Amino acid sequence: MARETVTAIILSAGKGTRMKSRLPKVLHKIAGRPMLGHVLSVVSELPNARSVLVVGPDMEEVATYAKGLAPDTGIAVQAEQLGTAHAALMAQSEISEREGVVLVIFGDTPLMHPETLADMANTCREEADIVVLGFRPTDPAAYGRLVLDEAGRLQKIVEFKDASAPERAITLCNGGAMAVRAEYLFDLLSKVGNDNAAGEFYLPDIVGLARSQGLTCRVQEGEEEEVQGVNSRADLAAAEAVMQRRLRQAAMAGGATLTDPDSVYFSFDTVLGQDVVVGQNVVFGPGVKVADGAMIKPFSHLEGAIVAADAEIGPFARIRPGSSIGTGAKIGNFVETKKAEIEEGAKVSHLSYIGDARVGAHANIGAGTITCNYDGYNKFFTDIGAGAFVGSNSALVAPVKIGDGAYLGSGSVITKDVTPDALAFTRPKQIEKSGWAATFRAKNESPDKNTKD
Repeated sequence: MARETVTAIILSAGKGTRMKSRLPKVLHKIAGRPMLGHVLSVVSELPNARSVLVVGPDMEEVATYAKGLAPDTGIAVQAEQLGTAHAALMAQSEISEREGVVLVIFGDTPLMHPETLADMANTCREEADIVVLGFRPTDPAAYGRLVLDEAGRLQKIVEFKDASAPERAITLCNGGAMAVRAEYLFDLLSKVGNDNAAGEFYLPDIVGLARSQGLTCRVQEGEEEEVQGVNSRADLAAAEAVMQRRLRQAAMAGGATLTDPDSVYFSFDTVLGQDVVVGQNVVFGPGVKVADGAMIKPFSHLEGAIVAADAEIGPFARIRPGSSIGTGAKIGNFVETKKAEIEEGAKVSHLSYIGDARVGAHANIGAGTITCNYDGYNKFFTDIGAGAFVGSNSALVAPVKIGDGAYLGSGSVITKDVTPDALAFTRPKQIEKSGWAATFRAKNESPDKNTKD
C-alpha cells in the first residue's frame, strides 16, 4: 500500500433493530439506492481508494450487494457486537500493508461528500496521524464534544454524559468518521479497553491513546447533514429529504427547470439535460435519462427510460423500464409504455398502453389503443411502422406487424399483419331499429311499471 493509497473501513455490522425490518439497515434505499451504495460510491470517487466492509454474521446479502457494486471490496465479519473499535479491528486481515491512510466510516451515514473524505485523507498524510470529522450542529444536544488544545489540535473526545460544564459548552462535536495512518491504526485499536457501562470497545478512545504516544490528532470540519446517520424509519425519511434537496439543486444548476422543486423526486442516477422542464409531482425512478429541451408534465412517473430531445411526456404518464421516447415524440395523459420504442415524432396522446412494441417515426396512436402483448404465459412484440395511423379504441394482438403508412379503423381488433399503406379494420355491421328507443322508454316509464316496482 503506497502512502497515497486510501482504504475505507465501512462499519456495517449493526442489526438496525429500530428499523423493524427484515432487510439489513444499510440496504434500505435513499433516492432509489441502498445507503451502503451511496457510501461505496463516495469512496470510489477518491483516488487510489478501496473499501473493506465489516458485516455481522448472517449478513451475506450485504456482502453480496457490496461485491456486486465494487468487486474489489474486502469483507470482514464481526461475529460479536462489541463496539466500533472492535468492528474496525476485524478489518485487519483485509489490510495487509501498513502504509497509506485508513478511513473508518459508517454504512448508515449515506450523506458524506467525497470532498470531505478526501480532505481528511490529505490532512492525515500531510499534517496529522489521526483526523477526526467534526461538525457544529444547530443543537449540540448529547453529541460527543471535541476538545482542542491551545494549538488547535484535538486533545480528546468527551462523551456528553462524561463532559464537564465547560466541555458541554463546546459546539464542535464528533461526527464519528476518522482518518488514521495505517501504520498506527491497528496497534491503537488493539489497546482500546472496554471499561465502560456497556462493556464495549469504542473507536473514539484511540484519540487519547494516540495522544499518550505523542501522535498528532486534528479535526476536519464537515457539514451537519453529512454526519446524519440512519437508525430508524424517521431518520431514513430525513436523509431522503436531504438527498432530494441536493439532487434538485444539482438539476437546476445543470440547466433544468423544476416548476415546483419540492414536489419532484429524483433517483440517485437521474440525468436531465439543459432546458428540460419538469412539472409538479413528477417522480423519477432509477435509470432515467432526459435529453435537452424535453418536457415532463405534471404527475408523471418515469423509470428505466430514455427520453430524447424535445419530447413531451404527460401529464399523468407512466413510462416504465425499457422505454425509449424519440426526438419530438409525444406521450400524453394516462398513457403507459413498457419496453417500447417510440420513434421520432410519433404520438401516443391519450389513454393507451404500449408494451413490447415499436411505434415508428411520426406514427399516430389513437386514444384507448392497447398492444395485447401477454397471453398469460409469454410476451409478444407489436411492430407499428412509420407514419401509420391507429384509430381510437383499437387492440393490436401480438405478435403483429403494421406496415408503414397503414391505417387502422377505430375500434378494430387486429390479429394479422397489415401491409404498408393499407386500410384494415374489424367492425360488425351497424344495425338500426327505428323507433326502438321511444318504445323502450315508454315501456319503462309507464305508471304500471312504477307501481310494480
